[in-house]
Amino acid sequence: MGLKAKFNIVMLAAFLVGLGLAALLSYSIVQQDAVREVEQQARVMIDAASAVRGYTDTEVGPLLTAQSKVRFLPQTIPFFAAQAVMRSLPSSYHDYAYKEAALNPTNPADRATDWQADIINAFQRSPHQTELITERHTPDGLTLNLAHPVRVDSKDCLTCHSTPQAAPPSMIDLYGTANGFGWKFGDVIGAQIVTVPMTVAFARAQHLFLVVMAGLAAVFAVMLVLLNVLLDVLIVRPVRRISAAASEVSLGNFDIPEYQPRGHDEIASLAQSFNRMRRSLVNAMQMLERAN
Repeated sequence: MGLKAKFNIVMLAAFLVGLGLAALLSYSIVQQDAVREVEQQARVMIDAASAVRGYTDTEVGPLLTAQSKVRFLPQTIPFFAAQAVMRSLPSSYHDYAYKEAALNPTNPADRATDWQADIINAFQRSPHQTELITERHTPDGLTLNLAHPVRVDSKDCLTCHSTPQAAPPSMIDLYGTANGFGWKFGDVIGAQIVTVPMTVAFARAQHLFLVVMAGLAAVFAVMLVLLNVLLDVLIVRPVRRISAAASEVSLGNFDIPEYQPRGHDEIASLAQSFNRMRRSLVNAMQMLERAN
């Protein structure tokens, strides 16, 4: 096996090991970045919904108090307003969702599904927990769910949700007396849940990973070609010439010209040493011929 073949085998083995390590590291990094990107999108959505809730509670609700006494207006309820605004997202964001789910909601449309109920139950088991992030497989792909607990933190809520007798008649007329009652101060009765698809972020991460791997492979290929050229020009060819000259000298052919080294590297030093040895051998043979 030639020197170039051995060199290429060693370089290829080193590259494969390095590429494998780089793949593990870069894949982990791009996947983590994708998850952080999705989490950031979810936080923006839930903060926007919370801002709508706050604005409705402090600005819209007080303006419609008088009308609410005559006819119950869901628009004055922060939960309703936040969900209405988030539902108005463009159709291109159909995979994104926001829901204020409850186990016992006034509006049956807000009733929690099984997986949403699991999130609410988790908050009830951990009263001090303020956030929960989960992942869920859906027919459209993997989604990330960011949830914040909804607690009865104001006694004003109990005006409508303690007992049907205490609730405004206009609300009873609209929703009836079957749901949304029995709430207690401090209880976790639901959760703000934002759903964000992870498939797009993971697709971008996969594309970035492939680009990085292709870039590393391209760089290695260029380096391998350049190293082979340098190896051939600076080492293999000079060594072959020196080897050919040594073979001729060993067969008694002293008429071949000396190898003229270039530069001051190890190959040049080897060529100079070979030329000195050759001259010494020629002188020794001439001395033997004269002695005979």
